[in-house]
Amino acid sequence: KVLIDVPRSDLAEELAQSETKIQVLQDTLQQVLDRREEERQSRQLLELYLEALKTEDSILSKVAEPEAAPRKEMDVVDTGTSSTGTSATTALSNQVLAALKEKPAPELCLDSQDLERVLKEDGAALASALGWDKQKAGALQEACDQELSRRLRQVQTLHSLRSTAKGKKALP
Repeated sequence: KVLIDVPRSDLAEELAQSETKIQVLQDTLQQVLDRREEERQSRQLLELYLEALKTEDSILSKVAEPEAAPRKEMDVVDTGTSSTGTSATTALSNQVLAALKEKPAPELCLDSQDLERVLKEDGAALASALGWDKQKAGALQEACDQELSRRLRQVQTLHSLRSTAKGKKALP
């Protein structure tokens, strides 16, 4: 990404190449970044599809076996899917919940969108979904908030450096 953003003339001078070759290089790098982003989005879409299939299979299996579970338990399952206590399981994917439970520093393993989703969750719902107490879930949300803030500061710093570099280029 940095090589794409560097002015072509500066990069050509630094690499002792023609600007035409640098343009080809930057175009190729941009294509690679675009392809990676498309692949990432495709993976996320596939994960959502698979999660929907699992949910559908789970619902179908519960409907197909009405005698296996007492009526009272079925009511709990039915009301549980719409209650706020399980909002974490519906808003956060199973993959994110697994990372939150299993990783020693899960905030470092999640992408920024997942960090935002964790922060938006109700603390009690998150604690319930993870099987933790509210204090531990709150500490996790605080760690996610700090990590997201750190990432945003990095992006702001990068933008600042780019604008500073562009400003210096304009000076004689």
